[in-house]
Amino acid sequence: MTTKIAIIGAGNVGGGLGATMSRAGFPVRFGVRAGTDTKALLESCGKDAAALDVTEAATWADVVFLAVPGSVALDVAKSLAPTLAGKVVVDCNNPLVWKEGPVWNPPAEGSLAAAIAAIAPGAKVVKGWNTFGAEFHKNPSQAGVPAQVYLASDHADAKKLLAEVAEKSGFRAVDAGPLRNASVVENTLEGQRAVVFGGGSGAGLAAAKRLAVDGAWTNTRDKGAGTYQALFCSGDDLWIGSETFLEWTEPDTVTDGGR
Repeated sequence: MTTKIAIIGAGNVGGGLGATMSRAGFPVRFGVRAGTDTKALLESCGKDAAALDVTEAATWADVVFLAVPGSVALDVAKSLAPTLAGKVVVDCNNPLVWKEGPVWNPPAEGSLAAAIAAIAPGAKVVKGWNTFGAEFHKNPSQAGVPAQVYLASDHADAKKLLAEVAEKSGFRAVDAGPLRNASVVENTLEGQRAVVFGGGSGAGLAAAKRLAVDGAWTNTRDKGAGTYQALFCSGDDLWIGSETFLEWTEPDTVTDGGR
């Protein structure tokens, strides 16, 4: 049976993601407020896409993507909590405030995804689709390679389902371990933004993404358009960094091997 997908939000992230998944063959419903103009968005989608009231869309779906501003994500999740019970719920958001650049500002639970799981305990909450810009939600292969989606959740069946959705939609799925790793996944994008908005160099970005794997730094990169990534995973513990580039600039120094 084809997975039914609701996208709560129809902005740059939600709209692009919903259109991508719709064109990949998934039935998609956008959950939007009354009066929201979705005509152009729906024209960019596949044949089985429509806009509904937020609660109606969530009720209809098997998988619910929360693609709203991080500042209102918890309010939205709270309003939908009874409806989300038994469903896979994907938190696409990042909790941040601006203080001379982006600053990660998680709730008391440690991550936005963990807070959503606490608000909607019947849902299978997954952190994902939050580590790249909206241009990659709209076109996962914009850089010439599939954008990587890191999936953190305590529900293996939910991650398996979302990995299938991701791959069919043109993304590359990466298992990021349990939901406690959502805080690391959230910080991935904020670290990238801090470098970009802080005017950091390629070397700074590379250094931020050097991570130990079996006692040695491992960096993989495709020069030109491609993906630069580093991953350290020990059991269920995760340290992670990645970026997809339209154009690669060689950093001044990159250390490969040794600590």
